[in-house]
Amino acid sequence: MKYYIIAGEASGDLHGSNLIKAIKVADTNANIRCWGGDLMQQAGGDLVKHYKSMAFMGFIEVISNINKISKNLKFCKEDIDAFKPDAIVFIDYSGFNLRIAKWAKENNYRTNYYISPQIWASREGRISKIKRDVDAMHVILPFEKDFYEKKHNYPVHFVGHPLLDAINKQPLPNEANFRANNNLDPKKQIIALLPGSRKQEVQKMLNVMLSVTKSFTNYQFVIAGAPSLDLDFYKPYLKNPQVGFVANQTYSLLALSTAALVTSGTATLETALFKVPQAVCYKAHWLSYYIAKKIITLKYISLVNLIMDKEVIKELIQDDLNTNNLTLELNKILSKDTRTKVFEEYYQLEKKLGGVGASKKAAELIVSNTKAKT
Repeated sequence: MKYYIIAGEASGDLHGSNLIKAIKVADTNANIRCWGGDLMQQAGGDLVKHYKSMAFMGFIEVISNINKISKNLKFCKEDIDAFKPDAIVFIDYSGFNLRIAKWAKENNYRTNYYISPQIWASREGRISKIKRDVDAMHVILPFEKDFYEKKHNYPVHFVGHPLLDAINKQPLPNEANFRANNNLDPKKQIIALLPGSRKQEVQKMLNVMLSVTKSFTNYQFVIAGAPSLDLDFYKPYLKNPQVGFVANQTYSLLALSTAALVTSGTATLETALFKVPQAVCYKAHWLSYYIAKKIITLKYISLVNLIMDKEVIKELIQDDLNTNNLTLELNKILSKDTRTKVFEEYYQLEKKLGGVGASKKAAELIVSNTKAKT
């Protein structure tokens, strides 16, 4: 059968690649065309468009790129019609994917959503569009099942979180080799810096993250380079000899880190699953933040705190994200008592996520449901 998969960000590329591998096991004749990235292409998808050309962050950035987004939507519809898939699979990226889902349903395509739009965080009214346009929803967070089924009477499948699959498959790095290959100090403990994957957020986060280095001279700070950004972009941030850099090796970096400063997003959950104490950082354009505050009603912004429904890790947001606060919080998470407490919470978090096998479960449901409809 033919599958058309749409992901628009680096995390979607990761989860999409594991989904493609699992679909190819569940359907040995699968023909997969996709929007995503290098990982989805390597997994066997025929890559149509790379997420690097589609990643826009915040309301202001989206508005300024509206013409480009409109052209992408038009091209996507034309490409789907030419391919004529038996099923379409949307991975997160809701602003784009929900628009395609509406069109797809109107044109009688089978629609699946893997990794739900975060309508529990903002614009909950989108549930009407999901009910209308999405045939099957596969959710990855434990509280999402109750949200959809109990609150909105819309049945969904909880498949567990795919990060558990990705991390479970990650081999432990050889520390000596990792440090040598990346020109890192052979002895200093590592503090990982995960400033995000988009230029706009990295530019907002990295300077304030690096501003604390002078207070922690006994540590090596290491920036995790995003696959969507090249080395030249990071060079202005690498003038301090205390700061190292690794490209496309975030999991190896986290496996060897003592603590981390992390931009809010999927990376906060990845960091927790590697059992690394962290401080969560978030700063947006003031207008984007003002608009977000008006429509988002959540108590927390990090997935770790949302899943646990309490503050497990400190969130430093907007004006609270400054050198003084970041220094205070980093001192806390480097202390023995705080670390012990955080480790205990992380183990409880992992239990809530449902174990490994999310990609396999989602793929089997997508394949079986598609076969039943063809």
